Amino acid sequence: VLSNFMQKEERGGNKKSSLIDTIDFNAPKFQKVPIDTLAKILDYELTEKEWFVTGNVNPIYFSDDFEFQDPDVKLSGIENYARGVNKLFDQNTARAEIISCVASNSNIITVTWRLSGKVNIGPGLAIKPYICYTNFTVNEESCLVCFQEDEFDIPQWDVLLSSLFPFLIGMVTSSPAPPVERQDVPVMPKLPNNNSAGFLDSILGVFQQK
Repeated sequence: VLSNFMQKEERGGNKKSSLIDTIDFNAPKFQKVPIDTLAKILDYELTEKEWFVTGNVNPIYFSDDFEFQDPDVKLSGIENYARGVNKLFDQNTARAEIISCVASNSNIITVTWRLSGKVNIGPGLAIKPYICYTNFTVNEESCLVCFQEDEFDIPQWDVLLSSLFPFLIGMVTSSPAPPVERQDVPVMPKLPNNNSAGFLDSILGVFQQK
């Protein structure tokens, strides 16, 4: 159901797409940086823009052959991903609060985050807050994200049952994930001197869309 919902996006006729239409998906890709630096950059951007639910991505970090997968959905292309999540989540209530974003090995960045709000299914279903784990696979040559896989800390039946019958939360289904109380404030790291002005301009240009 979610796969069909996310992929049947009608461009130009959906007001929720207006933000996505401002993104330059053909922007030049950024130059290679150490994966620890990329993790800090993504931590900052995701905290600011919450693109796991808004779709307000910065495409300069993603390869042209990017693919996404979670227990319900498979998509190809960063633009399709951005439009899909923007359509799926209620933009007035949905939150993707970043708990951590770290390089877990030489080509994997793991993001831990709390999902909450509503999805645009039927009359609108409330999401019981739960924890998601996003693994970005990074191409070691280009340092671009080529694959994203999302996993959840509760089973799919718990997510669905909690949305349909919220009075079961904490009894039959698990309790909501606690609020995020992050002590550190992500900052954009200083970039290597060999990065071009074009790279800096591309980052700043996308920030101006927020």
